[in-house]
Amino acid sequence: MSTLAEQSVDTLKGVGPKAAERLARLGIVSLEDLFFHLPFRYEDRTRIVPMGALRPEQHVVIEGEVRAADVVFGRRRSLLVRIGDNTGFVSLRFYHFSAAQKHYLEPGTRIRVYGEVRAGATGLEFYHPEYETARGDLPPLEKSLTPVYPTTEGVTQRFLRGLMKQALDILRRHPPRDLLPRDLLQQQDLPSLQAALLKLHAPGPDDPVDLLLAGEHPAVRRLVVEEMVAHQLGMLHKRAGQKAQQAPVINQAGQRAQLLGALPFTLTAAQQRVIAEIDKDLAQPSPMLRLVQGDVGSGKTLVAACAALSAIASGYQVAVMAPTEILAEQHLRNFSSWLEPLGISVAWLVGSLTARQRRDTYQAIADGQAQVVVGTHALFQDAVVFDALGLVIIDEQHRFGVHQRLALREKGRRGKEVPHQLVLTATPIPRTLAMSLYGDLDTSVIDELPPGRQAIDTVVIGEQRRPDVVERIRNACKAGTQAYWVCTLIEESDALQAKAAEDTWRELQQALPELAVEMVHGRMKPKEKAQHMARFADGDAAVLVATTVIEVGVDVPNATLMVIENAERLGLSQLHQLRGRVGRGGEKSYCVLMYSGRLSETAQRRLHVMRDTNDGFRIAEEDLRLRGPGEWLGTRQTGELAFRIVDLMRDEDWMAPARDMAQVVLTRYPQQVEPLVRRWLNEGDAYADV
Repeated sequence: MSTLAEQSVDTLKGVGPKAAERLARLGIVSLEDLFFHLPFRYEDRTRIVPMGALRPEQHVVIEGEVRAADVVFGRRRSLLVRIGDNTGFVSLRFYHFSAAQKHYLEPGTRIRVYGEVRAGATGLEFYHPEYETARGDLPPLEKSLTPVYPTTEGVTQRFLRGLMKQALDILRRHPPRDLLPRDLLQQQDLPSLQAALLKLHAPGPDDPVDLLLAGEHPAVRRLVVEEMVAHQLGMLHKRAGQKAQQAPVINQAGQRAQLLGALPFTLTAAQQRVIAEIDKDLAQPSPMLRLVQGDVGSGKTLVAACAALSAIASGYQVAVMAPTEILAEQHLRNFSSWLEPLGISVAWLVGSLTARQRRDTYQAIADGQAQVVVGTHALFQDAVVFDALGLVIIDEQHRFGVHQRLALREKGRRGKEVPHQLVLTATPIPRTLAMSLYGDLDTSVIDELPPGRQAIDTVVIGEQRRPDVVERIRNACKAGTQAYWVCTLIEESDALQAKAAEDTWRELQQALPELAVEMVHGRMKPKEKAQHMARFADGDAAVLVATTVIEVGVDVPNATLMVIENAERLGLSQLHQLRGRVGRGGEKSYCVLMYSGRLSETAQRRLHVMRDTNDGFRIAEEDLRLRGPGEWLGTRQTGELAFRIVDLMRDEDWMAPARDMAQVVLTRYPQQVEPLVRRWLNEGDAYADV
């Protein structure tokens, strides 16, 4: 017999072409998909509650006899049905009804009702409950709890339950294949797949529903663990494919000693450790795939520059790619100031270049004169051809799609040889997401800030204290430092964001006539934006009014005050990135989070976390907890996770055991790998050559 994954849902009675199309919107195409479409709550229709024992807000089944059914007129016309048993009476109220419905509910009719008990005008009432009637005996009660499933337009609960009933009959006769080996299941005290699915879709009246819904029941954990194992196997497959490729052996330090000797500071122990890890990777004949995480200001770029010097000394070019021109410009300034004094050429490639500038840069890249090329997504355009690309450095990779990273890697392919990849992020990635998203990468963490950096003091104040904030800016700038004022709006419109920045800019110019106030926003042309940023960076302006375009890539050590307006509208990670624009010099720095209106409970929690800690990893964990993985990652990455059952926050403790189990499956049960990956992952993504 074909597997559940091979059996289309349209083999079930009642599923025609239209129904199949609607089910597909829920991700249900096969019987296996149907079984993995889990209930989000359960209703107990296995027992009848006497009417005399009812309490408001209960969801219950009652059974009795219709005593009266009348159309009543109040604020709204309704059908009021009075029913009773030998313990008491309740009313059923319908605002939408037909004459036929009233006819079927005539006195003397036996009725069984399911719904929520509410306090109403006539005492206890049910509003638009589910019910069934009979002239004689009613059908038997349900033997198991009734599942409530996620639905979509045109797919009702009744329809889904009918399909599931047919499917469960098939499941009982034909157990699905257990792809996790029995010994691994026994070690974790987990049931078979058949037992788990039957429990989830038809739990008994005495089963612990709270554990099922909380994901703590062995039946849920059985699916969670298998899905995690499948994802880990997919990652291991990708990693094996990547490591099987060849890469240039880079084992030169180059001019690293000269670079470090010219700096006014020494490397932290964490930076030295990560450089050693990168050196070890680069010396291998297989491609490095390393993620370097480090909080704002921890010195990731300098670590990347040391890796670049190694590649250049071995005769290879280096590409540095950033998601925005502002961040790319910051890298250009850093790499140019560090490497050009050593005689190394640094080229610039972004979309805003003129046609002639682009042609000249393409030529310099193609003939190898451009040893380091810094840019945005313009780097992987077809016209860009590298002479000998040996190292790709990607900053804030979660803002790029996987295919963009692949496209840049392919630029450096020479026969079977591909460049090494170094991925940087100043967005601390919670452990659970790092294991899921970047399981195909080795991970390094720079968990130490350079000496002399002081923690940023953060305050949370209401909009009504705006004049105090303006005065604080005046005092800070009089003392010789600089300040940011960041404008945020709920709307994503660049035009509205720009208007908010322009209004604030004019307001601050009037309030602070003795200070030079600059402004940048997303509607400006790149050249204009760069000029305004340069005036602030050079100290010619004391205040910079900006939208969130300055979230990353702006480094002005003299700036010690950050004001974020409407801070309650931003996520924790974005607030942390913005705050990281100050505190980059030796002076004490401050961040003012200004909110308007009444704060929601979530907004209060976010702002309090920002006030209480500067630890980026703690902030990232809290942000993930508040927003969930999909929103935390943004739309570009959400599809790459594509978990059906796993909840990364709820199931975090199972991540490490699942990784261990995946290794066991890979080494001892290799024949199970492909079926597992096929069951849980999109087949194309699972075996993509990344």
